[in-house]
Formats: sequence, C-alpha cells, structure tokens
Amino acid sequence: MRCLPALAALVAGTLLALPDPAVATPARTATAAIARTAQVQAVQAELDRILDDPRLAGATVAADVRDAATGAVVYQRNPLLRVLPASNQKLLTAAAALEVLGPGHRFRTTAATAGRSLHLHGQGDPTLTYDRIDRLAEAVARTGGTRYDRLIADASWFDRVPLGLDWSWQDESSTAPVSALTFAANARFDNAAVEIRYAGVGGRRPVVRVWPPDTGVRVVNRAVTGGSGDTVSAVREHGTATVTLRGSVAAGRSGTALATVPDPAAVTTRLFRAALLRHGVTVGGRTAEGAAPAEARELAAQVSPPLAEILRPLLKLSNNGIAEILVKAMSRAAEPGRPGSWPTGLPSATAALGRLGVDTRLLTMGDGSGLSRRNWVTVSQIATLLQKAQRCTWFPAFRAALPIAGDPDPMVGGTLRERMRGTPAAGNVRAKTGTLTGVNTLSGYVTAADGRRLVFALIVNGSLTSAAPVLDEVVVTLAAARGLEYVPAIR
Repeated sequence: MRCLPALAALVAGTLLALPDPAVATPARTATAAIARTAQVQAVQAELDRILDDPRLAGATVAADVRDAATGAVVYQRNPLLRVLPASNQKLLTAAAALEVLGPGHRFRTTAATAGRSLHLHGQGDPTLTYDRIDRLAEAVARTGGTRYDRLIADASWFDRVPLGLDWSWQDESSTAPVSALTFAANARFDNAAVEIRYAGVGGRRPVVRVWPPDTGVRVVNRAVTGGSGDTVSAVREHGTATVTLRGSVAAGRSGTALATVPDPAAVTTRLFRAALLRHGVTVGGRTAEGAAPAEARELAAQVSPPLAEILRPLLKLSNNGIAEILVKAMSRAAEPGRPGSWPTGLPSATAALGRLGVDTRLLTMGDGSGLSRRNWVTVSQIATLLQKAQRCTWFPAFRAALPIAGDPDPMVGGTLRERMRGTPAAGNVRAKTGTLTGVNTLSGYVTAADGRRLVFALIVNGSLTSAAPVLDEVVVTLAAARGLEYVPAIR
C-alpha cells in the first residue's frame, strides 16, 4: 500500500492543512461556537437553495462536502444513493492505478527479431506518438539489419476485447478501441485515433488531411466552406476505417476533428513499417499477428513517460482510452501471466480502492472511463476517496492532474477551462468533470474564503438540461464561504 497512516502523513506533510489548533481549544466561548454553527447552517441553507433549482426538478441530486483534513461533514444530500458517475469514474481509476501500478509505472513498446521476422510488441502505451514510432524504427535501423521477411504485430499483453460491453455505437468515433499495441494521434495522447485537419477555402470544400499519415483512414469530405464559425464533425462508419466529415467552416479558418480507428494494432504496425522504410529498412510480406517467441531478441524499445505524467491528459482532458488501458494494465499486475482484461482489472481496481479506505460494498465498476451505465457509485465513496488520497505518497501527482477552474490553458484548466471564470473558484478549484446524457458530475478540492480546505462530490442524474451551471454555483458558494472553522461531525 502506497498510503501512510494518518499520523505519519501529517508528519510527512502530505495532508492538506489541518485547522488552526487555536480554533478548537476549550477556551472558545459559547457565543463564538454558536456563531460559527450559524455560519455553517447558512452555507448549508444556501446549498439547499441552489440544489433545489427548478432545472433539476425530477432529477436525482447527490452531494457530499467535507473538511479535507478531518473528514467532518459540511453538507450532504443523498450521500449513500447509488448514481451514475460519468467521467468522475476516472477519479476511481486514476487512484487505483496509482496504488496498483505506482506513479513511476511506464509502458514499453519493443521491436525484436526471431530469424527473419521482426516482432512489434506492445504493453498498451497510450503515448506512442508518430515521432516516437519513428525513433523506434530509427533505433532498429541502427542495429544493422536492412531486410526482414515479415512484420508481426504482438498485442498479446492484453486480451482481444476492444470495446466495453455496453458502450454505445454512437460513441465509437470518439471512444478508442483498447489494444496492447496502440498509438497516439498527438501530444495530448488521444489514443487509437487520427486527427482530421481541415481548413476553409472560399468557393470550395475545406482542404483536408489526416494525421498521422499512412494510417489507412479514408475521409469522405462532405463539409462545406461558409458562415463565420466552425461546426465540422467527424463520424467513423461502424466497423470501418471510413470517416465522414460534415458541417461548415469559415473561409480562412482551420480546425481539427478526432476519429478513432477500428484496429489500433494494425495501424500502429502500418506506421512502424512506413517508418522503417524511411530509415532504410524494408519488410516483405503482409503484416501478421501473433505473440513473439521466447527466443526473440530485442533490438530496440520505446518507453512511455511515467504514470504521474500520463494522468494529466487522463484527468484534465478526460481521456477515455487511457482510463481503459490502465484497467487492463492493473489486470496484468494482478495476474502477470495472463492477458490484461476488464474482468480482472476492474476487481483489482475495486480492491485497491478498498485498501484506500473506500467502502466498496455499494460500488460497481463497469469500466474505467465512465462511459458504461453499469458504473454505480455514491458521492460518499467519492468524497471518501478524495479525502483519503491526501495521505498517499502519490497524492501530489493526483492533485496536479486535476483540471483547474477558469485556467484557459487546456493542459492546466482542462475541462474546467471555460467554467467559473471571474469567481472565487477560478484558479482555486481542482476538480473532475463528468458528462453523459442526463448526467453531470463535479468532484474535487476547493479552499473556502476563510482558508478551510474542502473536498466535494456532486452528481446529478436524470436532468433534462445540463446541470453543470448549478454544480458550478455550488462550488463557487463553497469558495466564497467563511466561518467553516467549526463544522458538526454529522448533519
């Protein structure tokens, strides 16, 4: 276990600041205690008012706000009701992965030779960009071989199940199939996907190109140049590598749309084969699939950044593909001799959360990203995780990976970059968002105006309109709150 006992954590300074001891002394007057209680009650009443918003009529609303250091309850509503977390599920996956794999965990992609065959073996590296594939091919070329009879894709580190059992077909264009041999479209590590880059040109359809090149993705361009904005979207046809571009973009304006590929291993080996050729290495025949033999000799390898860095696109940009890769990586850690899978990885993650102090009896993990509607959590479980995580050695990496409200930099503000600007929450709140049809979630950390640090978990299910503005109002209220130096143990 990578988490310290509470007292040791305090000594190590890994917990958020505790209350000023002077606040809790017996010498505190009864009048002051009553005033502080009244202030807490006023905050609770304001949160009740916000969450009774008519826009949430008929919806399920759950909330849990606690003192970050002590766990004392500031506010609760339906804390033990099981609800869909959407991408708040990634908080559970990230914490479990940090506990199981460790913040220094790295993924390896290797090129090995056996006879005249070249084997490309993956361990699920979600950060294997075009440039890193090129560097791997260059390293192979430096070993002296200039001709191989065939290239074999080895994705045996994970099982062959690419998609979650109950993911929607409409998510297929944006949800990466999971493979142990995969690639990233860009430095944001959009996994098993290509960028469709387009630019509006007056009097004709937008100019389109695909990045990375040599992926085999075919684009049907039905977008038009016109208007003053950008409404272009990309949809991949089910089970194919054909992407249709629709919408309009203004002349002189450019943009990017993402589309996943149906077979990440095939595309990765295709990119690798093209990179080998650029560096003077030719490979005959068609690419095959299979595990590398035990006698295969490693020629070169590419190693990913540590998990602590990979968490940033996972949480800040809510990267679904990375979340699912981590689940299968946890499966490999639990059963090293077996291919990584959801049936093994999800119980491994659940067990890790239990070791952190989360009551998992009401927890159901259907996947790692939150796309599944078989994920069931309580806000109490999420708030507990956020509070307990502070005593773990990996907490600084976890906290740093959370989106920061109102910061316009996508790799800092992430999914909160446009939210809560110009409020006491801006630059203060670090939290994970979550969105599915009818579901909005927001959970994380906030410092109140009186210096009190809080954890919060907010989930709305069944809303007919976006509940995000209401959740933002709750968090802004917490950021502006004073008088929270005393909170009752239970409400």
